[in-house]
Amino acid sequence: MPRLELRAFLPDDLGDAAGLLARRHAAHREAEPSLPAAYERKEVARAEIEELLAAGASGALATRTGTAVGFMLGRHRPDPTWGANVWVEPAGHGADEPEAVRDLYALAAARWVEEGRNAHYAVVPTHDPALVDAWFRVGFGLQHVHALRDAPPEPLTVVPPGVVIRRPTRDDIEALAELDLSLPAHQELSPVFSTAPPPSLEQARTEWAEDFDNPAFATFVGEVDGRVVGSAVGCSVEQSSLHTGIARPDNAAHHGFAAVLPGARGSGVGTALGATVLDWAAGDGYTAVTTDWRETNLLSSRSWPKLGFRPTFYRLFRGIV
Repeated sequence: MPRLELRAFLPDDLGDAAGLLARRHAAHREAEPSLPAAYERKEVARAEIEELLAAGASGALATRTGTAVGFMLGRHRPDPTWGANVWVEPAGHGADEPEAVRDLYALAAARWVEEGRNAHYAVVPTHDPALVDAWFRVGFGLQHVHALRDAPPEPLTVVPPGVVIRRPTRDDIEALAELDLSLPAHQELSPVFSTAPPPSLEQARTEWAEDFDNPAFATFVGEVDGRVVGSAVGCSVEQSSLHTGIARPDNAAHHGFAAVLPGARGSGVGTALGATVLDWAAGDGYTAVTTDWRETNLLSSRSWPKLGFRPTFYRLFRGIV
């Protein structure tokens, strides 16, 4: 086989990269038809890559006998939460030869590490096991999952005995604020070990008081023995900062938040809340629903697939130490 040639990505490579990305996405949509069809078109894929370059992305191109077989672009996010970071976004790479991803990363990462950016994130489509495997074999691990499912054609919600699912009132703001803190508190524990600072209870109260009547969000609470012990929020996927661009299905809702207090877990209230959000999405005319979770959160990584969510992208992470 002719030798793989590697070099830094140049603006003139946009056309080749757009073709690679469009082909990758077309293959992804064979597995997940709800993903946006527009990005199968080369000109739409090109615009997505142009945005990455405009944001300062750098990377590499791989060719064989003069034909592009893979590209990779990573950009910095100006957010202290992520450390000295580089992100290969959902549109940041494509490869007709998945093994070439390892070589592309080797070239691109040399520059990133030289720039002092040692926290590397890659959002990788799940449809191609060889592509995912190539990332694992350059030291990445699974951190976060993006997922979707079709909106249910028939109602899903089954409310267990002793559980009440309803819309909240302003009298529930204190309970909603406490639930807002329960999720980050859980994620601080093993095996997630999240270091993201949680909001204060006062901040959570204030946000709920100010945003309670916002029609963009559909909030539900779950009661056990008359006490609010869980909440869940649905919205349009346009409200999500993770499910964007090539990863944003058309006409989709987003299951954006769910939490149950520790003492009420296992009561069935969480499953009932999740199903309620899915039924709300179907009732509002959405055809798909997205969500996402930390894979190291043992509760959510088991609960969401049980509700029918299928992984569409993996967020992978590698820390250079």
